[in-house]
Amino acid sequence: MPIQFDIRAILKSKAPKAHVPNCLIRYLERITHVKQMNAFLRRHPEARDYEFIRLTVSEELGCSASIDGTENIPTGDRPVIFVSNHPLGGLDGMIIAQIIHESRKSKDESRKLKVIVNDLLMNMEPLAGLWAPVNKVGRLSKEQAAEQQRMWESNVDVMTFPAGACSRLQRIDGKWQIRDLEWQKNFVQRAKEYQRDVVPIYFEGRNSRFFYALAYIRKLLHIKLNIEMLYLVDEMYGAHGKHFKVHVLPPIPYTAFDNSHTPKEWAQIVKTHIYNYQS
Repeated sequence: MPIQFDIRAILKSKAPKAHVPNCLIRYLERITHVKQMNAFLRRHPEARDYEFIRLTVSEELGCSASIDGTENIPTGDRPVIFVSNHPLGGLDGMIIAQIIHESRKSKDESRKLKVIVNDLLMNMEPLAGLWAPVNKVGRLSKEQAAEQQRMWESNVDVMTFPAGACSRLQRIDGKWQIRDLEWQKNFVQRAKEYQRDVVPIYFEGRNSRFFYALAYIRKLLHIKLNIEMLYLVDEMYGAHGKHFKVHVLPPIPYTAFDNSHTPKEWAQIVKTHIYNYQS
C-alpha cells in the first residue's frame, strides 16, 4: 500500500499521553492538506528522494526555480557544508537539494547529500533517505545522534539551515524586513572539526502576510509554542505556481574560521555575508 499521512498517529508519536479533540484533528488535517498529500502519494507510490522532490515541486505545486553560481558547487573529493537562509520553512530545502543534485549529475553523480531538518519531517518517509533529523522539542535519540555522528565522519555533503527555523518579520535598522533569526554556531564548529569548507546559499522567497502576522502576534503575547509552524504545509501549497531564485556564493574555506571570532560570531558573519548578497 502507498504511504499515507495520519495526523492523529503523528501527534500520538510526539505526545502519547495527550488528548487531542477531534475538532482540532480535523482542523490540523485541513491546514496540513492531508487529503491532497495522500492523493499525491497514491499517484506516485514508488517515488523517493529526488524524484519525489521533482514531482512535488513541479507537478503538485507547479513551482520552478533558477540558479546562479553553479560553478561554486564543489565536485572535489572533500565533503562540504551548504548553509542557507530559510525563508519558506520546507519547500526551500527541497528546491536547494534538487538544484545541488541536478547541477552535479553531469559532473559527479556519486556525491551524496544529507539535509538537516526538524525531526517532524522524518514522517515524510519518501524523503527520509535525504533527511538528517534534529529535534527542536527535545533531545535526539541515541540512534539519531549516532546517525548524525556517522554522517559528519563520512564523505556525505551536509545541507543545514543555521537559523533552525524559517525567517520572520523583524525590524532591522528602522525597517521591517523578512530575515532569519540568529544563526546557530554548530555549522562553524563542524566545519573546523571535520575540515569542511562552507558553501553559502541565498534563497529568494517569502511566506504569506498571515504567517508573519501570526508569528509577530504570538511573540507579542509571549507564547512560546511555535504555532505558526503548523501552517508551513499550508504555506507550501500557497506557493503554487511561484518561481524562486537561488544564488550559490563562493565557498568559504574552513581555515577562515580562526580564533579572531568565536564560532557564534562567525555564524552571524556568514549570515550577514549571505544577506548582503541581495543588496
